[in-house]
Amino acid sequence: MAEPMPVEHDIARTYALLGGRDTIRKPVRTSLEAHDMLMRGLPSSALLHLTREISLLATENVLDKAIGISVRTLQRRKKDAPEAVLSVDQSNRTWKFAEILGRATEIFGSREAAEGWMNQPAIGLDQRKPIDLLATAVGVEAVEDYLTRIEYGVYA
Repeated sequence: MAEPMPVEHDIARTYALLGGRDTIRKPVRTSLEAHDMLMRGLPSSALLHLTREISLLATENVLDKAIGISVRTLQRRKKDAPEAVLSVDQSNRTWKFAEILGRATEIFGSREAAEGWMNQPAIGLDQRKPIDLLATAVGVEAVEDYLTRIEYGVYA
């Protein structure tokens, strides 16, 4: 059996981090299926699942920085509108956060190590924390480029 292509692997890994079929309700196997799902809005349950699994998201304003939603708003949504969907922007940011965390987990060998890396100043990011850069597309690109350099042993 052939190994999955890297894009398919990234999608499967990200889908699993977001709770998979239990939270998203439909299979997402390709980048186009992911695109369509994100355009419709990621179910709030996927973000709730992620916040339960990832302790980093429970710390000081990290959820707001990374996803663009406050813990308070998410808790209110859980109580008042559990079936609601996130905005397209929040859906994209949630997906991207899970994608980066999944990739960092593979590179660093554990989720704990990946979360630690995301919340520590990085030399290759001018002493900025990767988590603080996820609020913009340019910051996300810088974090992804830095992960690639780490993966290939080029840290500076």
